[in-house]
This record gives sequence, structure tokens and C-alpha cells, in this order.
Amino acid sequence: MSPAVTVRVAGDPADREACFAVRKEVFVAEQGVPEDIEYDAHDADAVHLLAVAGDGTPLGTARLLHGAAAAAKNGGDPAVGSLGRLAVLKRARGLGVGAALVRAVEEAARERGLTGVDLHAQTHALGFYERLGYEAYGPEFPDAGMPHRAMRRAL
Repeated sequence: MSPAVTVRVAGDPADREACFAVRKEVFVAEQGVPEDIEYDAHDADAVHLLAVAGDGTPLGTARLLHGAAAAAKNGGDPAVGSLGRLAVLKRARGLGVGAALVRAVEEAARERGLTGVDLHAQTHALGFYERLGYEAYGPEFPDAGMPHRAMRRAL
């Protein structure tokens, strides 16, 4: 990853709006996910992370669910966080932004006392997450019309 790229918790409204704009460009415009399912009630309480270039331009985002919200997605374990909505703008792919976002989510999970991170990966991205230490489990399933697999990494 370029040293000019940083990842931070989206702590103010402008950062959160930047996260949502990245998600809209990647998931809604590029992948065709309906906008009404891209944003959900979990956004209000999630930890949002934003990757930015040296000049402050947004490059990517991810979110961490914890507590009951995560347990509802990971099979009922409140000690395991849920990584989701990982999106990197097309122009920033291949620069390590996605991996930096995953590691930042893991750090945010550790800070909250979580023992692992679970995620639902689009099947084309399984290799990316495997290289970061995640293991797939369970059968393939559809989400937003695309095939996914559940994956988990202990922290």
C-alpha cells in the first residue's frame, strides 16, 4: 500500500458520508445492488472505517458490527464481530487499500474485546480474504443476488 494512504475511524458526519458515497459507487452503481438494501439500520451503530489518499480523497470503506448486530449475522456469537460493506473504488484497487481496511476492522474489533471477525464474502473475493487469514465455512448462499460464503478469523 502507498504510504500516502491512511485508514481511520469515520468519526464525524463528513467521514461517514464519504463512506456511504464509496459504497454507493461500488455496490449500487458498479455491482447493481439495490440502494434500498445497501443501507440498513446497522449503519447507525456500526464502526465505519474510511481509507483516504494523502490529499484526503476517499478510496475505500468498511464497517464493523459488534454485539447483538454482529451475533445476528455470525450465528449468535456476540464475542465475534462482523466485517461488512468492504468497498474500494476501482482506481484504488490493487494498492493494498482493501487489506488495510480489513486490518483496521480487526484492530477496531480487538479494541472492543472481540475474539474474532466473521464476514460474508462474495465468492470471487474468497482468495483475498484467505490470504488475510480467513477461513470459509458453511455452504454458498445468495446475498443481493450474488454468491457468498461465510468466513471467520480468530483474533
